[in-house]
Amino acid sequence: MPMTPEQAQWFAGTFTKLVDNVGKAVLGKNRVVRLVLTAMLAEGHVLLEDAPGTGKTSLAKALAATVQGTNQRIQFTPDLLPSDVTGVTIYDQQSHTFEFHRGPIFASIVLADEINRASPKTQSALLEVMEESRITIDGIGHEVGRPFMVIATQNPIEQAGTYRLPEAQLDRFLIKTSIGYPDLASTELILAGSANRNPAADLEPVITTSAVADMADLASTVHTDSSVLRYVAELTQETRVAPETRVGVSVRGAIVMMRAAKVWAAAQGRNYVLPDDVKDLAAAVWTHRIVIDPEAEFAGMTAEKVLSRVMNDVAAPLSRRPAA
Repeated sequence: MPMTPEQAQWFAGTFTKLVDNVGKAVLGKNRVVRLVLTAMLAEGHVLLEDAPGTGKTSLAKALAATVQGTNQRIQFTPDLLPSDVTGVTIYDQQSHTFEFHRGPIFASIVLADEINRASPKTQSALLEVMEESRITIDGIGHEVGRPFMVIATQNPIEQAGTYRLPEAQLDRFLIKTSIGYPDLASTELILAGSANRNPAADLEPVITTSAVADMADLASTVHTDSSVLRYVAELTQETRVAPETRVGVSVRGAIVMMRAAKVWAAAQGRNYVLPDDVKDLAAAVWTHRIVIDPEAEFAGMTAEKVLSRVMNDVAAPLSRRPAA
C-alpha cells in the first residue's frame, strides 16, 4: 500500500528525533547526519572522505546507539585479510564439526576505516555483503541482518601506500560525502565537553533495529510520479553523453537515487517525491559515480562541474501531488 499522509508525518517526526539524537554526539553537522540516516533507511552505504579527527567514529557509534544496534570498527591495513573482515570457519576437535566464527562485518553499523589502505582482494571481500547483505563462506550463506550499513572512510591527505577504490566498488556506495571540520561555535561546545571521550556512550536509543527495518519498508512505498522517473532517467543519460565523461551515472546509480529520494521526501513529511528531492541529493549520490576523461580532468574539469551543468541543462518537471 502507498504511504498515507499520516504515515509520512510519523516518519518525519521519527526521522527528526533520530537526527537530533545523533547530533548530540556529532555537533553542527545536521546535513551530514541527515544524509547518513537517509542512506541507512534506503538500505545503502556511505563513503566519507575526510581528514583524521573529524568525528567519523563518533558518527558511527552515535548512529548505532540511536537505533539500538551494534557497531564494529575495522581498521583497514595492507596486511588485512578477507577473513579478518568476513570471518572464518574453524574445525572443532571436540564436536568434530566445522564452526563459522563471525567477523566484524556482522554488525548493524560497520565503520571501515581507511578502506583504501587494504589490498584490492580485501576490499573486494566487502562487495558481496554490501550488495547482497549476506556472506558466502565455504558454500554456506550467512545473513548480516537489518539494518546493515557500511560507513567507509578515506584519508585524502596521506595517499602513500593506498589502493585506489575501483569504480565498481565506488558504485556500491549510495552516498559519498564528508563531515569536515566543525564551525567555531560547535568547536567551542566540543572543547567544553572534551572530558567525555565517548559522547555516543551517553545516548539513549530512539528506536529499535526492527523499527528501522519497518521505516525502510515504509519509505519504499512513497509515491513517485512518472515525470520524476523520466527526470532521473534524463539526468543520468546526460552524464553519460557529456563529452568530458568517460563513465556516467550507472543504472544502479539511478535506482539508488529513487530509493534515497523516497526517504528524503518522507523525512520532510511527504508521501510523494518532488524533483527538488533529486536536486538536493544529486551531488551526494551521483558525483562519485562519474569518471572524467583524463584529458578533460587535466584541463580542470571535475565530476562536480559536469553534474552541475547537467542539473542546469535538464528541465525539471512541474511539482505536483499524487492523485487522491
